[in-house]
Amino acid sequence: MGPTRILTKDGGFGTQMTVHVGNAVDGDPLWSARFNATNPAAVINTHLDFLQNGADIILTNTYQSSVEGYVDYLELDEEQSVELMKKTVKLAQIAKDKYLAECCEAKLKVPEGFPLILASIGPYGAHLHDGSEYTGEYVDDVPINKITDWHRIRIDACLAAGVDALAIETIPCQAEAEALVEMLCDDYPEVKFWVSYQCQDENTLAHGESFVEAARSLWELLRERNAQARCLAIGVNCVHPKFVTPLLKSLNGNTPDAEKIPLVVYPNSGEVYDVAKGWQGREHCVPLANYVPEWSKLGAKIIGGCCRTYARDVRLIAESVASQNKLNRFI
Repeated sequence: MGPTRILTKDGGFGTQMTVHVGNAVDGDPLWSARFNATNPAAVINTHLDFLQNGADIILTNTYQSSVEGYVDYLELDEEQSVELMKKTVKLAQIAKDKYLAECCEAKLKVPEGFPLILASIGPYGAHLHDGSEYTGEYVDDVPINKITDWHRIRIDACLAAGVDALAIETIPCQAEAEALVEMLCDDYPEVKFWVSYQCQDENTLAHGESFVEAARSLWELLRERNAQARCLAIGVNCVHPKFVTPLLKSLNGNTPDAEKIPLVVYPNSGEVYDVAKGWQGREHCVPLANYVPEWSKLGAKIIGGCCRTYARDVRLIAESVASQNKLNRFI
């Protein structure tokens, strides 16, 4: 089953990366994935920012990585694109090694096996650069085996380079999530993972399916395949934080603790994107750390941030998670 103590995930990688590269990330068809090739030091330092601020889990900068994207926008061939994905995992490993060396020097104790490195496996729509990752529309037209074959190349590259698990994240539609889990059950029997949906409101996935039905269907599929122990969590990310509590309640609200599905949650800051003015409303955002007690009561085992969340936000989440773990006597 998932982790016992609550774990802190990192924040928005592209967001924190702006500290090191300015706003060059925004609007790029490769988003932060371009810097895996052009500024690997900034990638390492972004991971390090999160680790130094309390993240138990960091995600590789592969969300937007794909052979097609690198061929089109970096003029690499397929083999070079796969090698760049493997190198990207190595950048996270370098950051982890640096962090552990810092902790050793400062005589700070780190729990054995941590921090964890998970491969970010974003949705098929991310590489299309047409906004469909936020609607899931592509699943209506693209054969599902084409979607899983596309994912397989990235998954194989990340696993070959060495990660602790996969973060199947920001998935806007039920069909893509279930196809990926079927593939993992069939072809990757040792690999651990979480599955995190993107939702448009407090009830429905971006593509329109019921979140609670999609999540329960996935959990049942894992039970049938005897694979629940490999699933770290099911949950939501890249959503407005105000939607999270009702989403989690719909799934685990009336369930005894022993039967709760382990959940992962990493929402956006609560800011809203305006095409003309950019991100708006930070001054009205409730810090994500404030939600940790209620989300943990609903079964959240992994809590972090997504878009517009910085290392400083992760530090506050980590502090709140530590308090919660003490209350739960996990520490």
